Amino acid sequence: MSVTDLSRDLSTDLVGNMVLDYGDQALMVQCGSTAEVLAWTAALRAAEWPSVIDIVPAARTVLVKLDGANCQTLIRQLLRNLRVDSDRFEVAPADRRADVVIDVVYDGPDLAEVAERTGLSTAQVIDAHTTTLWRVGFSGFAPGFAYLVDGDPRLRVPRRSDPRTAVPAGSVALAGEFSAIYPRRSPGGWQLIGHTDAVLWDIERPDPALLTQGMWVQFRAV
Repeated sequence: MSVTDLSRDLSTDLVGNMVLDYGDQALMVQCGSTAEVLAWTAALRAAEWPSVIDIVPAARTVLVKLDGANCQTLIRQLLRNLRVDSDRFEVAPADRRADVVIDVVYDGPDLAEVAERTGLSTAQVIDAHTTTLWRVGFSGFAPGFAYLVDGDPRLRVPRRSDPRTAVPAGSVALAGEFSAIYPRRSPGGWQLIGHTDAVLWDIERPDPALLTQGMWVQFRAV
């Protein structure tokens, strides 16, 4: 799929503004979904353009950081010609195995509320959370905090109206289309459904983050 073809699939307000200047040393690619973010990020990393020094994905955007202002025009032209295949990022293949399995005790203080909001029983919430593969869409908020997407759509619940001042490390949570694990004690407004002993961030590991973009994750009730 070319950049031109992809732009036709975006909502009207994004057409014509898909690639924006972000200061004088970066470009911002606007996407219609996290699947498109994953596709753009993979394509940009595979391209290995020498003027690109960093690629930062988010929920609906990809920031392309450049090594100087004089290459913005060149990179913008290269982006127009970049082939991006978002179809392979839409759903997990039927035979896909998880890259990481996370053991979870489902005892979160918001589990009953999530069940009430979704119309499911608590057992059904746990089943929905554990039987679907989640994918790491992007990272942010805190080191090791990964936003997981593509879970069971029945689990989409709003953030809490009264955020907590302190969420324990290891808390497994839901908010909107995402699930996540709090890597350390911090404030937070997500719905807490359980906890895990998995270490999300460890600077002693070759890759400190347990979960990185593109990984497939499965939760397992213990």
